[in-house]
Amino acid sequence: MDKEERKIINQGQEDEMEIYGYNLSRWKLAIVSLGVICTGGFLLLLLYWMPEWRVKATCVRAAIKDCDVVLLRTTDEFKMWFCAKIRVLSLETHPVSSPKSMSNKLSNGHAVCLTENPTGENRHGISKYSQAESQQIRYFTHHSVKYFWNDTIHNFDFLKGLDEGVSCTSIYEKHSAGLTKGMHAYRKLLYGVNEIAVKVPSVFKLLIKEVLNPFYIFQLFSVILWSTDEYYYYALAIVVMSIVSIVSSLYSIRKQYVMLHDMVATHSTVRVSVCRVNEEIEEIFSTDLVPGDVMVIPLNGTIMPCDAVLINGTCIVNESMLTGESVPVTKTNLPNPSVDVKGIGDELYNPETHKRHTLFCGTTVIQTRFYTGELVKAIVVRTGFSTSKGQLVRSILYPKPTDFKLYRDAYLFLLCLVAVAGIGFIYTIINSILNEVEVGVIIIESLDIITITVPPALPAAMTAGIVYAQRRLKKIGIFCISPQRINICGQLNLVCFDKTGTLTEDGLDLWGIQRVENARFLSPEENVCNEMLVKSQFVACLATCHSLTKIEGVLSGDPLDLKMFEAIGWILEEATEEETALHNRIMPTVVRPPKQLLPESTPAGNQEMELFELPAIYEIGIVRQFPFSSALQRMSVVARVLGDKKMDAYMKGAPEVIASLCKPETVPVDFQNVLEDFTKQGFRVIALAHRKLESKLTWHKVQNISRDAIENNMDFMGLIIMQNKLKQETPAVLEDLHKANIRTVMVTGDNMLTAVSVARDCGMILPQDKVIIAEALPPKDGKVAKINWHYADSLTQCSHPSAIASEAIPVKLVHDSLEDLQMTRYHFAMNGKSFSVILEHFQDLVPKLMLHGTVFARMAPDQKTQLIEALQNVDYFVGMCGDGANDCGALKRAHGGISLSELEASVASPFTSKTPSISCVPNLIREGRAALITSFCVFKFMALYSIIQYFSVTLLYSILSNLGDFQFLFIDLAIILVVVFTMSLNPAWKELVAQRPPSGLISGALLFSVLSQIIICIGFQSLGFFWVKQQPWYEVWHPKSDACNATGSLLWNSSHLDNETELDEHNIQNYENTTVFFISSFQYLIVAIAFSKGKPFRQPCYKNYFFVFSVIFLYVFILFIMLYPVASVDQVLQVMCVPYQWRVTMLIIVLVNAFVSITVEESVDRWGKCCLPWALSCGKKIPKAKYMYLAQELLVDPEWPPKPQTTTEAKGLVKENGSCQIITIT
Repeated sequence: MDKEERKIINQGQEDEMEIYGYNLSRWKLAIVSLGVICTGGFLLLLLYWMPEWRVKATCVRAAIKDCDVVLLRTTDEFKMWFCAKIRVLSLETHPVSSPKSMSNKLSNGHAVCLTENPTGENRHGISKYSQAESQQIRYFTHHSVKYFWNDTIHNFDFLKGLDEGVSCTSIYEKHSAGLTKGMHAYRKLLYGVNEIAVKVPSVFKLLIKEVLNPFYIFQLFSVILWSTDEYYYYALAIVVMSIVSIVSSLYSIRKQYVMLHDMVATHSTVRVSVCRVNEEIEEIFSTDLVPGDVMVIPLNGTIMPCDAVLINGTCIVNESMLTGESVPVTKTNLPNPSVDVKGIGDELYNPETHKRHTLFCGTTVIQTRFYTGELVKAIVVRTGFSTSKGQLVRSILYPKPTDFKLYRDAYLFLLCLVAVAGIGFIYTIINSILNEVEVGVIIIESLDIITITVPPALPAAMTAGIVYAQRRLKKIGIFCISPQRINICGQLNLVCFDKTGTLTEDGLDLWGIQRVENARFLSPEENVCNEMLVKSQFVACLATCHSLTKIEGVLSGDPLDLKMFEAIGWILEEATEEETALHNRIMPTVVRPPKQLLPESTPAGNQEMELFELPAIYEIGIVRQFPFSSALQRMSVVARVLGDKKMDAYMKGAPEVIASLCKPETVPVDFQNVLEDFTKQGFRVIALAHRKLESKLTWHKVQNISRDAIENNMDFMGLIIMQNKLKQETPAVLEDLHKANIRTVMVTGDNMLTAVSVARDCGMILPQDKVIIAEALPPKDGKVAKINWHYADSLTQCSHPSAIASEAIPVKLVHDSLEDLQMTRYHFAMNGKSFSVILEHFQDLVPKLMLHGTVFARMAPDQKTQLIEALQNVDYFVGMCGDGANDCGALKRAHGGISLSELEASVASPFTSKTPSISCVPNLIREGRAALITSFCVFKFMALYSIIQYFSVTLLYSILSNLGDFQFLFIDLAIILVVVFTMSLNPAWKELVAQRPPSGLISGALLFSVLSQIIICIGFQSLGFFWVKQQPWYEVWHPKSDACNATGSLLWNSSHLDNETELDEHNIQNYENTTVFFISSFQYLIVAIAFSKGKPFRQPCYKNYFFVFSVIFLYVFILFIMLYPVASVDQVLQVMCVPYQWRVTMLIIVLVNAFVSITVEESVDRWGKCCLPWALSCGKKIPKAKYMYLAQELLVDPEWPPKPQTTTEAKGLVKENGSCQIITIT
């Protein structure tokens, strides 16, 4: 049963889950209800916290097909449980729900995909159902996605739009006509409303959710218990603290929801026009759109309410919401395979592959262009949460949990305290029964010992350090929406940086050009804007080969194109709508030089008028544009000089690509050397090429010609050299990170060689380090996938393989410490394509490449997220610093994501820096380390506080005594709270150090520190407790006891005779109580000082003035009331008068205790630093982190790093083990 009924949904995807079916069981429900009543509602709380238990306790297993409830479990390392209720979508009420019409719209009775062939097969599927069944569809909703029952796969599956399994041909043939009203209404029923609904929960809902946190429930239990014991003051203090904590938490959670809601609401409802089957135009709300609707894009632009593919016209779109680049992008209509000369008929449409033709949700259409009076149309492919924006919002609403050792260890530590509390609980009950204590008192005292051992103030104490760190970060311009991540930032040991706008300035500057004549490079020229070059093909290429457009009279487009066009100083004129209609799609854009640049601009007298008009004649029309494709790494245009019979083709793009498409005889021999010289210096190089087209190519033929027919056999014209300057602070910040042993990685959408050179310039790759480029090729024509390894510095020396082999192979250095292993002298660089191939076909190489991968170029947004996950898989704590919405996924996935932009990325990112500079990264890590060490200090202190108090109470229970209410209050409020909230105030240390803070509480040094302090404190408390009984003046206390032998004591005693009965009832006043109270009060302060660590992560303790003042004040006060008793204070604290000699003895005990505690803590610190490396080298201990273990292995691997000019091939059975072999190509 179990095996049969466990199915997988979203197989192979990030949100893959196991699914189990259950039906509600009435007898189980009755038993659970009884249990809830018997446990006073506690069982209900337990079931609320554990969805798996809730379902299993109230339901019985059932077939998934017929179940009422589904239980879901993620298949990742977190194994999280969710439950969802099955709902039924009734189609009976709908007029078009007859089986015939359904067969056209419904895939096998359950719409899971808009199938392309809605005939025979589906009708056959429908017949499997009875009439009644076909009227209902079963589904459930999880994380804003609807999963419908699909009878063909016998499983639930989510509803797909036109983005999967639909060919480009069918988009034109079957979907371009639009939907009928009936079909639209039917799909609306299935797909629901087209909106990305971020509901802002009510304050009441959030409050209930927050209050039902296990910690607050425990606090409530403690408060009720103390109130029954008449311990009101501390109970009130805890209530006030909890209220403040809950209110601040509610405020920040609600603020986040509101921010996200506002970000999403920008496109929530707009009016759109859609085309219906009979060519009528209907105006509807965007919330009513469904996949298959044909939407008319308005002339003046709009914010896209869905994902749609363009089938008519051209759009200029601002995609900053998705890509982070606020550069307008030109979108053209999807090529129609049936019309295109060289089209592939059965190519499947995919929004990613065809993103140049897809308008994404949330992006802004600035303006549209259409020809011959046709409307600009797009077919809706995805709506709601399925859209690109919807997926981004889902990743923010339902992030993957971040696993952090500190929090896991904290729960483990609490369990240990609970175990200790359990022992105390049993001891108290047995001791009280033996001494015949009343049942009510036994219950209260035994439960009280639990609240002493597990301090209810612990959550408040733990968050204090984080709150202070958050405040300090705010002062330096770093805002945080996920405070728990501050601690995790203290662990970061690798930071990924986006390049453009993060490490470098945003724009590019034109440095110069290097033209080619007769297959030889001329010397570089700075100025392109001169009379000599105005009519050259080189300048004509710069003037025409771009995707610039005028928006409201202002030239806009790719900043690179803009810079080039501005450099030549030409003028761009776009045809008006009337002219476009006249030309019938022929020449929408014209470019021409300014009059003053033309050589003829100094005419002779008698020819003045005629020649004056000549300049206007030299203009070039852009006939056809093939937009820039990152896959092809080039763009081209077909243009025509006014009056010329033949057209020209111009092309620009990546130098290597352009050179390969040119006639070899036109490419200079030293092309590779010249190119490498420029890229090594960090310049971005673009090559230009040109060719005259045959005269038989007419205007109309050019409109339908394929790209490949134009882009070949070109003449190489030269290079454009652009400069991308590093930000001023970049090298210094990266140097700080390297000194602190924090690895840096570059993740960019830019070209590989430019990225490598920027990495060298900024110090990410040192001058002597080698760069190995991994070029991975997917399986093709029956050949397996393979990786070619090139050494970046030796690309030009390929003719001397022997020389390379001897010089270029990096030296493996044996380092003293494991931390330095990652600093060996080679780095891997690869592009996004290679990265994807390696992830798919070379899984066993991924960890090795992660260990030394430094430059990842041409990375798509989802690849950035995959990279972060791959690095986390080898146990790195990864930070990510980026500035665009294209970094959103990576910023969210990283342990610490810092956004340098205040736009969308800041909603996804835990941290946002006000100043767009990477100097925020070391600041954040410093503060994170300080907060982490503070958390350790506070945790250790709170553990000691609970154990000291637990032991004090246990000792006193043995003589049927206890601490008095005001003694508890003085310890808990005056000492503990003051110390906890001031010891957290230490600011971060001024600089990053190479040493790292421990990652968890369960570490040798930390545990030894806590255990040694526990033993010391218990020892000195026991010493005082038993030694006081040995004193000659000691007697079991009674109202007439007079141990002081002084006149003052007689007064003291007489003043207390009235309260005799009350005092005896609880047996608070006795010599043991007084001794234990004073010694333990000092012990809290001693451990506070011992645990308050300063360097190397926090400023020294003495610089924390509030803490120093508080501790000194408390020391003086306790010392004063111990040595010079004040009757009124003693009366409130229920402290006994003891001889002066015993007071001095207690002082000596306390001083010796302080000396031993601080000496032991200091030696634990020193021992931890000196002896651990020694212990490691002796025991040859395997390092915990995978990357360190891997680094050790690679040191002795003779095959690693791969040698230059070798190839690694994947074995045939990649799916099973992903193993590969290395083949050397000679």
